[in-house]
Amino acid sequence: MAADTLTCDVLVIGTGASGMAAAITAASRGLDVLMIEKEARIGGTTARSGGWLWIPGTSLATAQGIHEPAGEAAAYLQHEAGTHYDARRVDAFLCFGPQAVRFFTDHTEVQFDMPVVFPDYHAEAPGGRQGGRSMVTRPFDGRQLGEHIRELAPPLPELTVFGMMLGSGKEIWHFMRMFRSLSSFAYVTRRLGRYAFDVLRHGRGMTLTNGNALAGRLYRSVLDLKIPVWRSTVARELIVEAGRVAGAFVERAGARVEIRARRGVVLACGGFPHDIERRAQLFPHAPDGGAHYSPSPAGNTGDGLRLAEAVGGWVDPTIPHAAAWVPASVTQRADGTHGVMPHFIDRAKPGVIAVTRHGKRFVNESDSYHDFVQAMVAACKDDGDPGVMAWLLCDHRTLRTYGLGCVPPAPMPLGRHLRSGYLRRAESIGALAQALGIAPAVLEETVANFNRTAREGDDPQFGKGSKAYNRYQGDAMHDGANPCIAPLERGPYYAIRLVVGDIGTFAGLSTDSAARVLDRQGQPIAGLYAVGNDMASIMGGNYPGAGITLGPALTFGYIAGRQLAGDRVDDCPGANAPAGTAPASAEASAAEQF
Repeated sequence: MAADTLTCDVLVIGTGASGMAAAITAASRGLDVLMIEKEARIGGTTARSGGWLWIPGTSLATAQGIHEPAGEAAAYLQHEAGTHYDARRVDAFLCFGPQAVRFFTDHTEVQFDMPVVFPDYHAEAPGGRQGGRSMVTRPFDGRQLGEHIRELAPPLPELTVFGMMLGSGKEIWHFMRMFRSLSSFAYVTRRLGRYAFDVLRHGRGMTLTNGNALAGRLYRSVLDLKIPVWRSTVARELIVEAGRVAGAFVERAGARVEIRARRGVVLACGGFPHDIERRAQLFPHAPDGGAHYSPSPAGNTGDGLRLAEAVGGWVDPTIPHAAAWVPASVTQRADGTHGVMPHFIDRAKPGVIAVTRHGKRFVNESDSYHDFVQAMVAACKDDGDPGVMAWLLCDHRTLRTYGLGCVPPAPMPLGRHLRSGYLRRAESIGALAQALGIAPAVLEETVANFNRTAREGDDPQFGKGSKAYNRYQGDAMHDGANPCIAPLERGPYYAIRLVVGDIGTFAGLSTDSAARVLDRQGQPIAGLYAVGNDMASIMGGNYPGAGITLGPALTFGYIAGRQLAGDRVDDCPGANAPAGTAPASAEASAAEQF
């Protein structure tokens, strides 16, 4: 069947942060850009994410009076990435990251806020810091998208309250304390009232936060630049002519369309969290590709990786961890479908512990989600368990103070979660153990041992609350000696089943510092770029801090856009000088060139 033909300068496949960053950058340089999106709505995983970006050395940090010693960020990434440390790509990231932030904040709708303190996940490691690297997207008024708000993918339902998005940090703090603080109660009342008004008038909340705000801000910028976006359009095959990727065949509304791209094609398809075959190859805990639960969009099935492999691209299977692991729980939504709840911060709260199916603790519960899952997998392997799972436990006071997983704190009802079996409850630890299939004596001993030192805020077994990141995610208002520790002693007692999930894949296409896809011999494939989760992570399979996916996504999208526009980005000014800070001339050049 003959295909319709369309010609542009740049074809971007995918509309997450990396794809939109590449499109915006290229279009700002005068290129004719077309974006296509497999899903009916735009935003990809970004729209469901926390909206944090990890980029050292930005002007936002400087404005806070935070100045990094030369080489510190590179030393931290080298420690984190280990054998998969890629010096040239890290240099590019550390140099162009601050430029990308300056460009987007100066020339688009994208804006960020940076807390003075947000520790790296391994702040005690060489080069780790207590703050100045993680920034969060500023909330965005969805009304600025006009009728296009309907085209933006919604947030993950499990991370909302009545469908309302909550901003990270202070806003969550207010909701957890609404019945313990008059000012928090007033804040929450105003916020709920504004949300109810928006739903009545617009059919959804208009205060976009976190990743939904980032996707909304980027999409507003795409619209301002008049970049066409074809939704519900699937890329089927790349076109190669004279050794160069010259476009792609796509399927739109049942018709085959040939898109010619004079400058090149950018793959930004969101990685492979729902590709069963590749999961079976790269996820050791899921040898058949199942037994894994991802809150990423269902359309993220590895399209970009397969498209590139068909023309000589290569996915390195040796990365230590193929995805950003997160402990997750599977819940039943009100409409009968199932949702995946990522457990980011509840594990760190005082009065929460995790145990294996045999009733024994196995980890510092307040460590990062990526580290937590590694410990969970190891514990299950050591026990010879057929599947990887754990239980998250707390007592009644803790549950009603902080909530747990999808279960909200007081005064929200929890009956639905009890009826569905998502939340297990019993009047005593022994009875809870029986309900979970654990030997009562074992779980009773585990809780008694934890409680014995928890009253003094100590955890000699695993050191919960002993690290900067632990304490940041705990409760600073907790009246105990440790913001992450309290005994479990006020029944009834509760448990939620944890399984292995991800918040994006790390294994991706081999690329160079200019985001060009490389073949097995390490040579660039002319005209082909990969960004976001289609590109192999520069973190080497580790998770150094909040936003280590979106930070590189924005940065390498920016790099790809500039490369496509003809700028030289393979040797960033200052990239081979001591890393960790961007020279003033490098960051300032972003404003000069656009």
